[in-house]
Amino acid sequence: MNVRSPERPLATAPGDLPPLTVAEVVHRPVAEPDAVRSGDGPAVASFVLGLVGLLALNIVLGPMAIALATLAFVRGTSRRGRAVLGLTLGIADLIVLAALVSSSGAVEWSFG
Repeated sequence: MNVRSPERPLATAPGDLPPLTVAEVVHRPVAEPDAVRSGDGPAVASFVLGLVGLLALNIVLGPMAIALATLAFVRGTSRRGRAVLGLTLGIADLIVLAALVSSSGAVEWSFG
C-alpha cells in the first residue's frame, strides 16, 4: 500500500492555489460559523438604498437603509463611511417624506 508522507504535496490543477500537504488536508480547521460575518455588504446596501430612496419609495427604502446601516455597525464593518452615509441618507429619506406629506397632505409626490 502506497501512503503519502505529510511533507509530500497533493497534486493540483494548473492555476489552483498552492498545493496542500496531506497533513494540511487532514488537520484543516473547520470554517468559522456564519455568526461571524462581515458588515461590508449591509453598509454598501444601506448607502445604495438611502440614495435611491431620495428619488423614489422613500417610505420603504429609508427605514431599510437605517436598519442595514445599524446592522453593519453591529457586525463591525470596515466601511464605516458607507454605513454612516447610509444611515444619514435613510434619515434624509424620512425627512423628505415628512416634508412632502406636510406640504401636500398626501404620501405621494411627482416630478413636476
